[in-house]
Amino acid sequence: MLWFLTCLAALIGGYFIYGTFVEKVFGIRSERQTPAFTKNDGVDYVPMSTPKVYLVQLLNIAGVGPIFGPIMGALYGPAAMLWIVIGCIFAGAVHDYFSGMLSIRNDGASVPTMTGRYLGNGAKHFMNIFAIVLLLLVGVVFVSAPAGMITNLINDQTSLTVSMTSMVVLIFGYYILATIVPVDKIIGRFYPLFGALLIFMSVGLITAVALSDQHTVLGGFTPSDMFSNLNPNDMPLWPALFITIACGAISGFHATQSPLMARCMQNERNGRFVFYGAMIGEGIIALIWCALALSFFGSLESLSEAINNGGPGNVVYSASFGLLGVFGGVLAFLGVVILPITSGDTAFRSSRLILAEYFNMEQKTLRNRLLMALPLFVVGGVLTQVDFGIIWRYFGFANQATAVMMLWTASAYLLRHNKLHWITTVPALFMTTVCVSFILNSSTLGFGLPMTLSTSAGILFAVLAATYVIKTSKGKGETDLADEEKPSGISKTA
Repeated sequence: MLWFLTCLAALIGGYFIYGTFVEKVFGIRSERQTPAFTKNDGVDYVPMSTPKVYLVQLLNIAGVGPIFGPIMGALYGPAAMLWIVIGCIFAGAVHDYFSGMLSIRNDGASVPTMTGRYLGNGAKHFMNIFAIVLLLLVGVVFVSAPAGMITNLINDQTSLTVSMTSMVVLIFGYYILATIVPVDKIIGRFYPLFGALLIFMSVGLITAVALSDQHTVLGGFTPSDMFSNLNPNDMPLWPALFITIACGAISGFHATQSPLMARCMQNERNGRFVFYGAMIGEGIIALIWCALALSFFGSLESLSEAINNGGPGNVVYSASFGLLGVFGGVLAFLGVVILPITSGDTAFRSSRLILAEYFNMEQKTLRNRLLMALPLFVVGGVLTQVDFGIIWRYFGFANQATAVMMLWTASAYLLRHNKLHWITTVPALFMTTVCVSFILNSSTLGFGLPMTLSTSAGILFAVLAATYVIKTSKGKGETDLADEEKPSGISKTA
């Protein structure tokens, strides 16, 4: 229990201490008008209150990743929680802050446009393709996962029998609607309530463990276990843990989501709460589910068996109903199901906006929104027929590779403005090494090379990337796009 509370305190402290430092390095300008006002179109650029924007941002970024990832990562033991804390404070929250604030400074631009501006057109074209692929994978993952969970819930807890296919069709129908209607009609109206439910149920589950006579939070683990690899399947910690636990530590998917709320935020001074703070919130959710997985089943062997018998969704189901009974279990389970649904629709929405930027097509008219969205759903529907495990593996790597590109983009921005770039360059170096080492070593996704060789190549590639970014960006002083193209105004207070 002490280890969990220490990790929790570190995350909260990180928001106030390191988050404030990052904000100062970036240099907010509260007098500047945000894109929510300068480009208000009533569809995607719509001013919303700060609490609402925060809760929507939290739901947008928190799919099944901060639950499924930490559950899988829990197989490594309590050491997984250390990665959640360090990764969230120094990498993930920084990544999310810059992906949101740079979008604001660039008129609400999506991540490929930002990457192109600070890393060049080659990087822009690469990110246009890569971001669309990632978002389609996310959309498919966040259709299949909730569809399976809802199907199991209905079939197990009621006399009804539903098929997985019917749930997929139903969720896709909702995604189409949520992708094309104005952001404040569904997402802005209902998602804050779902966000509050998510927080309430996550806290409720860990409280139930703490008060239970049958379970103890992290019971049975010794202090030395907190820094050891305890995986019962003898899986190496490096670099797999840093790919397995993405959401909750650092996730490139968030770089595609932050611009959605950057188009709705009323003042730059709210950025730390909305972007850095939402990532800290996701880190807390990931911490809770990692602790639940480590505490509910009594041993790592039992946790591994539960995962083998139904994946991380089975862990969620067992813990929810085992700790809170039928009524509480249904609520907790639905709270988890909401996560991927509320991220899947915004994944497709982000895809629509990225394509619209690429083709320079305005999105105020319904016809144009449908032209961009419908082909994405056709491709997504085809991908749902691919095995979920395969999609998830590719999603994990694509996710972290996108984070790498966003971190290097942020470093280039800071270098051009003569600011402390190491706050993004250090995590960029680390995550570049992780991604290159993983893809070179992996026998299922990559080249199956020995770990020593893969890691050495990863370090070399990271150093070369840093050298390139620093050499091409340092001393290249410039002003922000908003300064170049429009006069500053007074933003309304959220």
